[in-house]
Amino acid sequence: MKVHIPSPLLSYTNQQNDVEAAGSTVAEMLDDLNGQFPGIRFRMIDEQDSIRPHMKIFVNGEQVWGLDTALKNSDEVYILQALSGG
Repeated sequence: MKVHIPSPLLSYTNQQNDVEAAGSTVAEMLDDLNGQFPGIRFRMIDEQDSIRPHMKIFVNGEQVWGLDTALKNSDEVYILQALSGG
């Protein structure tokens, strides 16, 4: 499936905005991404296996809330990261 990577994480993907990943759930897709781009999963998922508050994951335009959300190979995933600071 196609996964759109936010700008703050492009250093993990060699500046690739769009990458391919596999998995039947969001968790498996993130594990696949982490296998391709080591360290990227930790930027999105905390130690309690929850999506970090500043990260949003959308599948086909719908926000997902859990890592157990089912995925299909034809899905399009957008990962968004809120920016903060002063």
